[in-house]
Amino acid sequence: MSAPHTAAPPPPPGRSEAGAAPTGGSEPRAAGSVEAPFTWPVRVYWEDTDAGGIVFYANYLKFFERARTEWLRHLGLGQQALRDQVGGMFVVSETQVQYHRPARLDDLLLVTAHVREAGRASLTIEQRALLQPPLAGDPPTLLCQGTIRIGWVDARNLRPQRIPAQVLVALQGSA
Repeated sequence: MSAPHTAAPPPPPGRSEAGAAPTGGSEPRAAGSVEAPFTWPVRVYWEDTDAGGIVFYANYLKFFERARTEWLRHLGLGQQALRDQVGGMFVVSETQVQYHRPARLDDLLLVTAHVREAGRASLTIEQRALLQPPLAGDPPTLLCQGTIRIGWVDARNLRPQRIPAQVLVALQGSA
């Protein structure tokens, strides 16, 4: 298995490219690919940490959400567009997270997303938060890993539905 590939996130409004987090790679890879899972870089800011400069445990779920959102966007499945054009959306129905080592202020994390299981109405996504190594060629350090189950629901009434065919086609193209 090759090292994860990353994509540079767009700079926040009012921030230049120079202020964006370094990437350490090229284009993102689709989740489920044999070569590597989709990977999104996340820089740890003060707002992510507790008073000791350690990432607050619940913030890993936020990091996982960002990576899943960018993975879907990379597949052409922007979540607002899905809601507006298809009338549905993904919602989290279950999480399981294991913490191995802490992330700290200013760390650059590589957050991955990989489809573990695809059903007719839900997906189970395997995710990891890795510490980008300081030296190129060194392996990243696993900080946190988990599985997130997301289900497809009707956006109007939040009732479960089957994932639409066009969404499944895009997801299968990523495998």
